[in-house]
Amino acid sequence: MALIIPCPQCGPRPYTEFWCSGELPDGGHSANPGDLEADYARVWLRRNVAGEQRERWYHHAGCRRWCSLTRNTLTNAIHDVA
Repeated sequence: MALIIPCPQCGPRPYTEFWCSGELPDGGHSANPGDLEADYARVWLRRNVAGEQRERWYHHAGCRRWCSLTRNTLTNAIHDVA
């Protein structure tokens, strides 16, 4: 079964319409938005935990907006979309 992401603007859409920008740190936002090393680590040095993690997705083939969600990496179940 394919991963379906519930876009807040467009409704449920297949994951192929989105780009994942990586895991979100605690609280969902970077403490220092201008810190390039922190952004590099957030996007490329992923923890990839087994279980729930916060992620940021960009809907490139739809509304062209960002959304944050909590996804269980074991089941791909999505919770708490914003």
